[in-house]
Amino acid sequence: MAKRMEEMRRSASGPAPPPQKPDARAALIAALGHRGQEVLDNAERQFPGAAPAVAEQLGRLLASGAVRGPIDGGDLLAVFRSVGLDVRVSTTIRVEKDGKMVSLADKMSGGDEP
Repeated sequence: MAKRMEEMRRSASGPAPPPQKPDARAALIAALGHRGQEVLDNAERQFPGAAPAVAEQLGRLLASGAVRGPIDGGDLLAVFRSVGLDVRVSTTIRVEKDGKMVSLADKMSGGDEP
């Protein structure tokens, strides 16, 4: 009876699913460093046709070990620009003023000084 119950349990659960290959995009996202995700998001938004293909190929290279991480935003930006995708990333220069961080434009304008 116990053998029969065990056989029924095995057959009810079905065969074990085959292990899935690691997703190339997931490998890339796991290897991204400082501002890498921001650059990837901007690239995919600005170049929806080409950027995912570049990201997938880079993910494959990371998964195979041909490229080692982490990949920060500057490195990823250089990869996109080397293949002809001029990804625009917003930047702000901030400086310290009276113990607070303010944008350089605010510091230069002197808007809060009398």
